[in-house]
This record gives sequence, C-alpha cells and structure tokens, in this order.
Amino acid sequence: QVQLVESGGGLVQPGGSLTLSCAATRSIFSFSVAAWYRQAPGKERELVASVTVIGETNYADSAKGRFTISRSFEKNTLDLQMNGLKPEDTAVYYCYAKSQFPLKTYWGEGTLVTVSS
Repeated sequence: QVQLVESGGGLVQPGGSLTLSCAATRSIFSFSVAAWYRQAPGKERELVASVTVIGETNYADSAKGRFTISRSFEKNTLDLQMNGLKPEDTAVYYCYAKSQFPLKTYWGEGTLVTVSS
C-alpha cells in the first residue's frame, strides 16, 4: 500500500514562505499525476498545483507566481515552495498521487498551514 506523508506546515506571517514536502513509499516519479490540494475551514478541497509524470505543471490561479511544485529524486518527495503567503492561504494542505498501474489514487493525511500575524 502506497503511503504519502506531508511535512513542513506551520504558522507563518503574511508575506512569508514555507516549503511543504510529501514523502512517498513508492517513487514519486512513478505516478501519472502528483499534486497538492488544500482545504480551508468551511470550504471544499481545491487543487493548488499538479505535476504529471513527464513534468508538466499546472497551478490554480491563486497559486500562480507564488507557489512552485517540484519533485525531488534524491529525497523522493513532492515539494511545494510557497512564497508571498497570504491569510487566505490558510488551510490543510494534502498530497495527492494517481497511479496508472494499478489504477488508484492516494491521499496524505494533510499538514496545516496557518498564515497570520
């Protein structure tokens, strides 16, 4: 069973930066899609950024220009570099991965990011 474990969340002031990491028990490069989602209190879970197996990235409009998604071969992680954080970025951030073989999706438990002064 594949496991995804997020880390790196915490409390940060507006304008600050955080890097989230998602460690996988299978090569992060083996997934057809790997992504970060977030869910703010009282809101639905939404896509923040995704990367395909060939490295194509996609960002939510709210993340463009501020967040960068990447995969690390050395650490076998999916990372999300977040700069210029705003209070509206406060949410639980979830790691997501989709496998083609077998056809299955996986979610991490989430890591809380709080942006507040």
